[in-house]
Amino acid sequence: MNEKLIYPDLSFKIIGCVFEVFNNLGPNHRESLYQKAVAKELGQKNIKFVAQFPIDLKYKGEIIGKNFFDFNIENKIILELKVGLYIRKRNFEQLIDYLKLSNLKLGIIVCFTSGGVKFHRLLNG
Repeated sequence: MNEKLIYPDLSFKIIGCVFEVFNNLGPNHRESLYQKAVAKELGQKNIKFVAQFPIDLKYKGEIIGKNFFDFNIENKIILELKVGLYIRKRNFEQLIDYLKLSNLKLGIIVCFTSGGVKFHRLLNG
């Protein structure tokens, strides 16, 4: 097993949930519907999560707003869902920002496409 792979069991369970959702719903749905289905699937697999997890955005030590990422899973992994043809550069940049703000170690970005599911793991740091 690759020693650099962090949270492998949890990551594989999460990706399994995502594929289960796609296999049941299919392509061409809104992101919000995939989010609801993924939340149901995570719950059925007894994976602890918070959906639409808020994180403070600070400027010079003062909170100026909040960002919300799709899922904080077991306070270890950020899961971001997207819909489109592919994962865009700005999606990666967004996830990198979320990892820095949250100080979590791993982010998984998932894109539901017309042809299936694409995903990528990103490490913080």
